[in-house]
Amino acid sequence: MRPLIALLSGTIFGAGLTIGGMTDPARVRGFLDLLGDWDPTLAFVMGGALIVMAIAWRFVPGMARPIFEDDFHVPTRNDLTPKLIGGAALFGVGWGIAGLCPGPGFAALAIEPLGAAIFVAAMFGGMGLVRLTER
Repeated sequence: MRPLIALLSGTIFGAGLTIGGMTDPARVRGFLDLLGDWDPTLAFVMGGALIVMAIAWRFVPGMARPIFEDDFHVPTRNDLTPKLIGGAALFGVGWGIAGLCPGPGFAALAIEPLGAAIFVAAMFGGMGLVRLTER
């Protein structure tokens, strides 16, 4: 049942990104172009996500356990490490250059396979490089 729920959740997430236009790198770059032809679309997508999560977090404390899982998996760490800050900075730079982040990158495979495949391959390459350097 868990794989089916994961597939359904991922499909809904990907469809939302596609409908919201977040699989179009030009739209994301337009949002990041504050001094040029600014496109506020991404702000509305983020705002919609914040509203959904705010509502969800109101229900979580009253639930004994999640519907499709045994326990809640809530992060316990709240410290900022140089590794976290550096990774966030690299993520932001890559997002600004490519106009894609992992979710929209995978969703874009269905719309623009070649460009998205290059992004996804580079993303996996970077993940592999990190694993090699951490050992």
